[in-house]
Order: sequence, then C-alpha cells, then structure tokens
Amino acid sequence: MPESYELRLAVLIDADNAPRTAMKEIMEEIAVYGTPTIKRIYGDWTAPNMNSWKPILLETAITPIQQYAYTTGKNSTDSAMIIDAMDILYTTDVDGFVLVSSDSDFTRLATRLREAGKKVYGMGEKKTPQPFIASCDKFIYIEIIRESAKEEAAERKAQKKAPPQQSGSSSIPKKTIKLIALSLQDIADDEGFGALAALGNLLSKKQPDFDSRNYGYSKLSSMVQAIDRFEIRKDGSALFVRDKLAR
Repeated sequence: MPESYELRLAVLIDADNAPRTAMKEIMEEIAVYGTPTIKRIYGDWTAPNMNSWKPILLETAITPIQQYAYTTGKNSTDSAMIIDAMDILYTTDVDGFVLVSSDSDFTRLATRLREAGKKVYGMGEKKTPQPFIASCDKFIYIEIIRESAKEEAAERKAQKKAPPQQSGSSSIPKKTIKLIALSLQDIADDEGFGALAALGNLLSKKQPDFDSRNYGYSKLSSMVQAIDRFEIRKDGSALFVRDKLAR
C-alpha cells in the first residue's frame, strides 16, 4: 500500500529496457504510489530506432536525456542513469525513486538508494533478474500493469464491473497462501486479527514483487477474501484479517 502522504518521486527510465507501448500505463501506475516530480528517460536519441518514442514522451511529459553509445555492445545508458540518480539523491528533495528497467545492472543502485532512506519502486518485465527485484521496496511487473489496463478498459466499455476471476483460492499457489498466513501471524493481535494494510506492507517487504494482480485480483482484500482459510472483519473504514487455522 502507498503511504498516507504523497511521496515525491524521481522517475528514471532505461529506454533500452522499457517497453514504449506501455509507458502511459506505467505512469498511471506510478501515480498510485506518489507524485512524479522528476521524469527522465535515458537513451541514445540519435539512433533511428528511437524515433517512435517522441509522441510517447510528449504525451507523458517525460524528459529525454541524451547518452551516446560510445562503444558497440556497451550499455552507457546505465551509467548515465546511475550518475543522475546519485545527483538527485544529494541535490534534490525527493522521497523515493522509481526505476523502470528489466536490467540487473541497477541492483546496486536500488540498494544504495534504500541505504540512504529512500523508497525504491522497481518496474520491469517478468524477465527481470531476482537480485534487482529483491533490492527494491516494491517491484511491479509491467505485464500486470498492461493486463490491468486492458481489464479496466473492457469494464468501461461494457459499463459494468465483474470480479477479475472466479471465487475460491484454487488458482492461488499454496506457497503464497502460506506466505500470507505466516505474515499475518507476525502482525496478529491476541485475538488473531491483523490489519489488512499492515499485512500488505509486510508482504511487500518479504516479497517485493508480491501483487494481488499477479493472481487475478485487483485488490489484496479481494484476494484474501477468496481464500477460505482467512476471515475478514471491518472496523470503521479499516479491514482486519484472521487466519482460521491459527486458532
């Protein structure tokens, strides 16, 4: 879950490892976690294959940063993005960073930014190496962002809302259910209840790429409710969860 206040975010995008066709959806997803006060994308914009980026950057108001490919086969974009991130860290008042890439070269950068007390959100495709995913506070798969956008568009077109998948926990892996149960045990009170918001935060800390949308549910509350093992109780506007098997 995003913080209760608006995080000021620096969005840094690796044009060599970010899908241009999903950029609008990516920026909409970033807005869930905070306000992107800096939006930059790095690449060699003199290359002919980069021409199709222009209308996308105009639409999303992202600033292109030129980085020449000095040597064939070497990714100089990574170095430019890393240097810029460190400059922003020390000279600009931001609360966190969004690193959009599927490249493991940014693993150390994400770790360093977190060491400095900044929130780090990673966004990349499912091919992203695990070390980069683990180095972020939260990692969101671009395929999931795309799929969510398609579902929302279909719902608007049909002018109705439908649950993302049939009820029941048959499609949720047992190891995921166990992860939820163990995390709930860590935060539960004497009655066995734990706040859903706290559960979501803990799940992201334990597994940065945890996202209910990975399992077809738009919200964590819907996902937990679909698992027979858990009981949900509402107290005002807050939701609390209990593991029935823990008692």
